[in-house]
Amino acid sequence: MTGTDAAASYQTLRGHLAYLKLTRAEELLAAHLEAARAQQLSHVAFLEALLGEEVASTRERRHRARLRFAHFPVEKRLADFDFDFQPSVDRALVEELATLAFLDAGTHTLFMGPPGVGKTHLAIGLGHEVVAAGYRVYYTTAADLVAAMHTAFLEGAWTQKLRFYTAPSLLVVDELGYLPMDRRGAHALFQVVDRRNQAGNSICLTTNRSFASWGEIFEDDAVAAAILDRLLGNAVVINIRGESYRMRTHRRLLEETRKGVITKT
Repeated sequence: MTGTDAAASYQTLRGHLAYLKLTRAEELLAAHLEAARAQQLSHVAFLEALLGEEVASTRERRHRARLRFAHFPVEKRLADFDFDFQPSVDRALVEELATLAFLDAGTHTLFMGPPGVGKTHLAIGLGHEVVAAGYRVYYTTAADLVAAMHTAFLEGAWTQKLRFYTAPSLLVVDELGYLPMDRRGAHALFQVVDRRNQAGNSICLTTNRSFASWGEIFEDDAVAAAILDRLLGNAVVINIRGESYRMRTHRRLLEETRKGVITKT
C-alpha cells in the first residue's frame, strides 16, 4: 500500500469511527496506530486495544449519567461506613446486600433507627453499588416524593409520575417519619410502593420510627398497614441501635475546644 493509499485509508477509518459516534476511538486512532506499528501488533490486537478504549469511555459516560439521574444528595460509600462504631449493624448482611442479589429477588431493604446512626449513609452507599453495577437508581426523601406526586396530580401528570417512580431498579426513599404525612400523602406513597411491589422492583427505605408507630406518620392505620404489608412481605430489615455520628463529632469538637482553652490558659 502506498503512502497515499495508507493516508486515504486512515481518513476513511476516522470517518467511519466518527459516523458511528465512536468518539474516544477516533481521538486515539493515531496513537494506537503508532503503538501497533512499534509493537508489531496484529490487526486483531490493534482493534481490541482501540475498541477497548471506546468501551471504557462509554461505560464511564453511562455511569456518570446514572449518577446524575440518581441525584444522591451526598457522597456516601459502604466502604466508608464505620461498622465498629455501630456494632448493631450486621456487616455480613450489608455485604450480602452489596452483591445485589436482592434486586433480582425484588427484595426491599429497610434501615431503621434514631437520627444520626448512619441509615442514610447505608442507603446511599447501597445505591452507589447498584449504579456501579449498571442499574438505575433514584433517590428521594419521603417528603419530596409526596410533594412531587401532589404536584403531578394538580398538573394532570399523576400516571406519568407514578411510572417515573416505578421504573428504576432501586428507589431510595429517605427520612420516612421525620415529617408528618396527611392521608393524601400516605395514599401517594402507598401507590408508589404498591406499583413497585407489583413490578418486582426493590425499595430501600430509611425511617426513624418503629413499625408500630407508622399509623401516626400517615394519620391512617389502614394505609400504614397496607404499606407495611407490601414492604415486609419480602424485605430485609436492619435496625440500628447506636449513638449518633453527629453527636460523636460534636463531643470531639467540644473536647478539642476545651483542650485548646486549657492550653492557652
